[in-house]
Amino acid sequence: MIQKIYSLLGLARRAGKITSGESQIEAMLKKGKGELLILAEDTPNIYKKYGKWAEDLDIPVWVVGKKQELGIAIGLSPRSCILVMDEGFAKAILKLRSDAWKV
Repeated sequence: MIQKIYSLLGLARRAGKITSGESQIEAMLKKGKGELLILAEDTPNIYKKYGKWAEDLDIPVWVVGKKQELGIAIGLSPRSCILVMDEGFAKAILKLRSDAWKV
């Protein structure tokens, strides 16, 4: 299931529907923009910085994968955070996430 999510992230990047990197995400959150914030599991302080901020803006936050995996998924160097800007991609990723936990 996680591979499907990574594939969707790759498609979203190619479509220009994500922002990654701390400075770019900070700029988007200041504007109140974004549909889904994905944070790497191996960056514990990143949640304190961006996770709470996104939740205050009612942007869903999901902590999943490692920095290396997230970077590979979007075809870039390791990324600690990815902000999905498109509602359709965000909904598709969240649906896959919820389907993964169904038994």
